[in-house]
Amino acid sequence: MSRAVLSTHVLDTSTGAPAVGLFVELYKKKDSSWTLWHNTVTTGDGRVQFPFSQDSMAPGTYKLKFNTADYYESVDKETLYPYVEITFNTTEGAHYHIPLLLSPYGYTTYRGS
Repeated sequence: MSRAVLSTHVLDTSTGAPAVGLFVELYKKKDSSWTLWHNTVTTGDGRVQFPFSQDSMAPGTYKLKFNTADYYESVDKETLYPYVEITFNTTEGAHYHIPLLLSPYGYTTYRGS
């Protein structure tokens, strides 16, 4: 099996800690619709290493959907954003680390390493 090609790391910048137990869905775009490909929750350090290799994750357009409403409800905070979606394109042979810096009233992302 070749190297995994997709991971994420979610940090709650309002607390300075990893966002633990945040539900994450991965979708793949085909034509004009989205297909749910995988779902999971972030680990104790706020990370997800998706179980796909370069052999199984074809180049294309994907979307990570983070269920921020349930996460913030679990830590007794309100949020403006019930979920955050990050859409990105992949090419063959590359690794994608898609971090999310999250607070109840804002978020940012970038391509990590």
